[in-house]
Amino acid sequence: MSEHTFTSPFRNFTREEWKRLNGQLSHAIREEDLSQLHALNEPLTMQEIEEVYIPLAHLLELHINKFQELHAISNDFFKRNHQKLPFIIGIAGSVAVGKSTTARVLKKVLALLPHRPKVELVTTDGFLYPNKELIKRNILNRKGFPESYDSKKIIQFLADIKSGKSSVSVPLYSHLAYDVLPNEKLVISQPDVLIVEGINVLQVNSRRNGVFVSDFFDYSIYVDADEKNIVDWYIDRFESLRATAFQNEASYFHKYANLSTEESIAMANNIWNEINRPNLHQNILPTRYRADLILKKGSHHFVKRIKVRKI
Repeated sequence: MSEHTFTSPFRNFTREEWKRLNGQLSHAIREEDLSQLHALNEPLTMQEIEEVYIPLAHLLELHINKFQELHAISNDFFKRNHQKLPFIIGIAGSVAVGKSTTARVLKKVLALLPHRPKVELVTTDGFLYPNKELIKRNILNRKGFPESYDSKKIIQFLADIKSGKSSVSVPLYSHLAYDVLPNEKLVISQPDVLIVEGINVLQVNSRRNGVFVSDFFDYSIYVDADEKNIVDWYIDRFESLRATAFQNEASYFHKYANLSTEESIAMANNIWNEINRPNLHQNILPTRYRADLILKKGSHHFVKRIKVRKI
């Protein structure tokens, strides 16, 4: 082997190779479910679910089963009867790349596995500092950067989950208000599988003790795409929101509702270049190869390649 030849810790699959790994779920997803699973301007088809997400669900099923077997063996070894803990999956990737759709579809297909696991989904948006705190720290324009999250609260939440706490509450975030909702919580009660989705979940850590969010993950997924495609998707989404959600006077972004198309595209480009692009390059993209699996999307939002970390 030449000294200039490098091997990869990942197995690479084309979509054609990956879809041949497809197993069969005993309950099919209905066509009407699709509208509930995909986000704005993120196309989703039954073909995408069958060729990408069902094989992924069966791969994860192998890991979940081994995780539960190890739990049983450990109980026997330590002469204890500790309850089983949730299998935690982290999903990371850029703004507008389609993480939320991936997370929702994965939640759906995992819940249809033969043993019908209880699957919960949490986004890290609820762990952002409230806007008033971001303003106080002069970092409102860095929302989504690692310093905008209450990392100690995220770490404590995951520590509670992994310690077997019966019920853990999670703050909720409103994209309409563009802020954390102070009096609303999501209660997570002993799921079999917990999906944690957020742009920086493979990077965010507690500065006090150096603990990373990803330290609590049993499996991690990075949703990837070429930056040119992500920028196009971001602008398209901004334009769609300008015509819909931004028209609501309660929306934090109502100030953009009356922009012309040209002004809207210019504003979206400006936000991308000043906020989202630096965050992608400084904090998100460098964590890509920390993931166990990478879903690489093509220009039409559909997955074209998969990389899986070798075992």
